[in-house]
Amino acid sequence: MSHNTFGHLFRVTTWGESHGPALGCVVDGCPPGLKLTAEDLQIWLDRRRPGAGKFVTQRQEPDAVRILSGVFEDERTGGPVTTGTPISLMIENVDQRSKDYSEIARAFRPGHADYAYFAKYGVRDYRGGGRSSARETAARVAAGGVARKVLGEGVTIRAALVQIGPHAVDRARWDWNEIEKNPFWCPDAAMVDVWERHLEATRKAGSSTGAIVEVEATGVPAGWGAPLYAKLDAELAAALMSINAAKGVEIGEGFASAALSGEDNADEMRAGNDGPIFLSNHAGGVLGGISTGQPVVARVAFKPTSSILTPRRSVDESGAEIELRTKGRHDPCVGIRAAPVVEAMTACVLADAFLRHRGQIG
Repeated sequence: MSHNTFGHLFRVTTWGESHGPALGCVVDGCPPGLKLTAEDLQIWLDRRRPGAGKFVTQRQEPDAVRILSGVFEDERTGGPVTTGTPISLMIENVDQRSKDYSEIARAFRPGHADYAYFAKYGVRDYRGGGRSSARETAARVAAGGVARKVLGEGVTIRAALVQIGPHAVDRARWDWNEIEKNPFWCPDAAMVDVWERHLEATRKAGSSTGAIVEVEATGVPAGWGAPLYAKLDAELAAALMSINAAKGVEIGEGFASAALSGEDNADEMRAGNDGPIFLSNHAGGVLGGISTGQPVVARVAFKPTSSILTPRRSVDESGAEIELRTKGRHDPCVGIRAAPVVEAMTACVLADAFLRHRGQIG
């Protein structure tokens, strides 16, 4: 039994390891006739690419994606278009340094999936964590590019980093335009310097810090998602929770809703020209597992990177007690590069919900 595939009609299977020759995915269920080129996907991969700043891993990967199948071009199509058959995407690994991991070949790194994988399979790829590495998310971002084509230009998906360590943005200063102006996907210009100082101190100490990413999808019409066991918010939560290092997901007001009264939490409505107008969005755009037409909003909490220079107590495969520190090139905060991944998983879930809604409702 294996579980490397997610989705129902829009299905994505990822493959490959952190230090293998390549990784990629197969996207099945994409409708035919959509214009699709490698460049359409590359723009999203470039946003996730490692080595782009001093606060992310210095592994230099171009993340150049190749489309191996599922796209056809001749004089009748007017450009490369999807054929409706499986779309296979490949991204080569060109800067892996497996020797960095030779010392921990038989050691279980605290906070990593080393022990869990070994306990399950009896064998593990210790080079960068193999399948458990965040390197796998490059394939998800490529699949998300295909999903955006399915959704079309009417749906806009964008994510922002809203907290690093204890430092959260001021929502009164929120400006989506700011996320393209700094290396942190930060919508609060005044918080950038604070995060830089925090990350610089964290990096110099050989430590790491956690983060929270918020995603918003606008243009999602009312009606997507299905009760009771295909709820849009449940499937979105599962997809976001599957991202490496994710430890918590909330939709809309999330855990904060526990402190609200029923009056405060209920999103009141007034009549509008094209359906009701909501006066608030505590529900995060989903009620009863079905989209309301409001923006779909979710947040993902990412744990601190487990690879740190501070010696940690652990055991090895023989059961001997050891102390180890992790060498290699690692992000002091994995949340910095998580925004494009969160966007991609949201796109895949919404594309699947759209196709299923169209299949049932017409």
